[in-house]
Amino acid sequence: MSDTQQLTLIATAAMGLEAVVARELKGLGYDQQIVENGRVRFRGDARAICRANLWLRTADRVLVEMASFPATTFEELFQGVRAVPWEEWIPAEGRFIVNGRSHQSQLSSVPACQKVAEKAVVERLRQRYPLEWFPKSGARYSIEVSLLKDVATVTLDTTGPGLHKRGYRKLVTEAPIKETLAAAMVLLSRWHPDRPLLDPCCGSGTIPIEAALIGHNLAPGLHRSFDAETWGCIPARLWDEAREEGFDLADYDRPLDIRGSDIDPEALELAAHHLRAAGLSRSVRLERKPLQEIGRDAPYGYLITNPPYGERMGEREAVEALYRDIGRLVRRLQDWSAFVITPHKGFERLFGRRADRKRKLYNGRIECDLYQYEGPYHGRPVPGTGGGPASGESQGRPGPGAGRARPAPGSGQDR
Repeated sequence: MSDTQQLTLIATAAMGLEAVVARELKGLGYDQQIVENGRVRFRGDARAICRANLWLRTADRVLVEMASFPATTFEELFQGVRAVPWEEWIPAEGRFIVNGRSHQSQLSSVPACQKVAEKAVVERLRQRYPLEWFPKSGARYSIEVSLLKDVATVTLDTTGPGLHKRGYRKLVTEAPIKETLAAAMVLLSRWHPDRPLLDPCCGSGTIPIEAALIGHNLAPGLHRSFDAETWGCIPARLWDEAREEGFDLADYDRPLDIRGSDIDPEALELAAHHLRAAGLSRSVRLERKPLQEIGRDAPYGYLITNPPYGERMGEREAVEALYRDIGRLVRRLQDWSAFVITPHKGFERLFGRRADRKRKLYNGRIECDLYQYEGPYHGRPVPGTGGGPASGESQGRPGPGAGRARPAPGSGQDR
């Protein structure tokens, strides 16, 4: 495989975030896209694999589409998988595993499909490597055969552990929000780093941390590794160049007004730990404060939060009281915009106002709504400032030539 060979790549995403991922990819320069349920197909070369893994904030993982073909029999499945040039990707010692899925297809037995597909991969590799058995002692290659309505799609996972694993969150509270969803909430809010941002129910700090990463234009995958980094078919220099780009584009000196508050001291301790791990302790202020004591110290800010859902017995009344307090807080903030995610269908009644917009999202397997309340200058420049928030479509992505004069930081430690 050459460095410039064009590939069909897939960025997978949680339901409801496909358009956000598509905008991220467009910001990276990958315009050839097909947006589907749970994924965005796009065209790119080996360099795109590196950059997408490093920069995508809201996608789950980056896959290479190896083949797609009709398969109603095991023979068709076998021949389709064997036709893939696996030898261009997997060396003799490669540790390849085959996973499977099947939905509305005649080949409904996933274990049987996996067995047939693995046999086909082995048969293809034996044409290149004259081995009776493969040691599988080297780099990991995760292959998936997904059958949907009798069409098999064969993919190779370049990411490894999901993209939400940035590396800063080792400890979690009882009900954490995924880093990818937290980043999506910030991007969907159209927050701009020049505006204040508050999470009054910050828990372990994920939303403020993701906002700070966006505010400083830090690639979220800069300090973690990916499965494809160990593949010989993708030159190490491409990963080095992608990381160099990430360091060059980082704007560590940009002042940010980001706050996280909570009434749980243990949660705040975790948030402080995660901020230190992310190297962002100076970018986010944490405070232990109930909602009733939070005041407005700056205009035209953004409240973005994932409050407790109250799914346990006896918690509902306390959570509904919290939602009323959030409504009162937003009224005190006067000219702020607010974005709250919850599965509670009565949220607007408790908040005290119908949302300007709602968007269905999933927090894990929980179906939620993102309730969006827009302030007077939401998404527009504030008069007299000479600037204002750009659309969320452009936030958190590398811009050509941006930040090139800044020295590349050596690690993710606090500055």
